[in-house]
Amino acid sequence: MWGQEFIWFFAIFHQEFRKNNPIAFEVLMVLAVANLFGFYNPKQLADFLDVPHQKFYAELKDWSVYHVKKMLLCFMVKQAAEKLKPIMSKSAATRSRAGSSLSIDNSVMDRCGKLMRCTYSWYSGRHRKVIRGQDLLGIVLTINDIAFPLHLLFCPKQGRYHTKKADLLIFMLTQLKAEFHREGIDITQLPLTLDSGYVSHELRDRLHQLGFSKIIIAGKGSYVFTIEGQKWDASTWKKVLMLEEPTWGIDVPSCRTWGYSPTFGSLVLFFFRKSTTRSFYLMNFSQVSLRGAEIWHIWKQHHVVECFWKIMKSIFQIRSMQLQGDGLYTALLIKVLAYLLALRLQAQGVFSTLTITEIMRKLRREEDLREFLATHFHAPFSTT
Repeated sequence: MWGQEFIWFFAIFHQEFRKNNPIAFEVLMVLAVANLFGFYNPKQLADFLDVPHQKFYAELKDWSVYHVKKMLLCFMVKQAAEKLKPIMSKSAATRSRAGSSLSIDNSVMDRCGKLMRCTYSWYSGRHRKVIRGQDLLGIVLTINDIAFPLHLLFCPKQGRYHTKKADLLIFMLTQLKAEFHREGIDITQLPLTLDSGYVSHELRDRLHQLGFSKIIIAGKGSYVFTIEGQKWDASTWKKVLMLEEPTWGIDVPSCRTWGYSPTFGSLVLFFFRKSTTRSFYLMNFSQVSLRGAEIWHIWKQHHVVECFWKIMKSIFQIRSMQLQGDGLYTALLIKVLAYLLALRLQAQGVFSTLTITEIMRKLRREEDLREFLATHFHAPFSTT
C-alpha cells in the first residue's frame, strides 16, 4: 500500500521535473525514501547498496538551485492544497474548528563546516546562546495538529543587499499567495502566528496590505504598555495582572485587556499562564478586535511548527546532509520529500494510529528497500 503513496509524487511531478534528466530526479526520490529506512545521507545509502557514493553526489550536483527551490515549493504547495481545498470552501467556523493557520518560525541548525552556505552566527533558543549554524525560516500550515511546510528559506547575513527577515517573510508570503491562487485557494483567509522576532509596525502594515487580516504575535518582556493609566514593561505586567481561571474556549488562566504602546499604538493584549511559574502574552495585530477565546484558539496551533522542526532534526536528521554550496537546498528538498511521504503514509488506515517513528520501524521490519528500488526505478539505476 505504501508504494501507492510513493507513486503520487511521480504522478504529480514527472512531467515537469523528469523531462531533461529522469535519473537525477529518481536519485532525489530514492534518497527521500531511504530516510524512512534509516539512511539519512547519500553515503549511508551507497554503503548499504554497495555502490560508489560518488555517483549519487554527481547526480545531485546536476540540479540548479533555481530548479531545486522551484521543486521544493511546488511539492509543499501541492501537498497542502490537497488538504486545504475541502475546508476552504466551507464557513470560517469550520476552518477554525480544523485549527487551520499559518505559523511562522525560524530554527537554527548548528554547523561547523566552512564550505557550507548561509553558515553564520545566530542566536539559538534551544542552546540559549549564539552558535555557528544555519538559520532556516519556515512558514507551516497547521490543520488538525498536523504541520504541512509551505515555504522554507535559509536566511543570509551577507550579500549585496542587507535583507532583513521581515523582507524575506513578505517575499515568501507573496510567493505563497500567488502559488495558492493558481490552486484556487486564498490563503489570506487563514490567520498568521509569529514570534516576537518579527514584530514591527511596518511589518503589520505590510501584512495587512497583502490581505492578511488575522495576525497574532508573541510579545517580548521588554515592550512597554500603558494599561488603565499605568505604564510598565510587559515583564512587570505579567506579574501584576490578575489572571482569570480557565473559561469556555480558554483552557489556561488568562486576561484580555487593551493596552497602548508608543511603537504599536492601541491594541489588544492577551496574557496567559502555561504553568505555575511561567506567564506569556500575545499581541493582536489583526485588523479587527478578537475575543480572548479566538486569540487563544489561533495561538494554540503555533506549537505545531515547533514539532515540525523537532521531527526534521531528530527523526529525519537534517544535519546529516552536508552538501556544499547550493546543495543546502537539495538536502532540504530530500528531507521535506521524506517528511511529506511520511505524512501521506500516516493518512492511510494501516498507518493511521502510528507515529512517524513507528511507521519507519514498521517499514524496516516488513519491507525490503532493495526490492522496492528494483520495482519502482529504472533498472540501470537500481543496479548502478
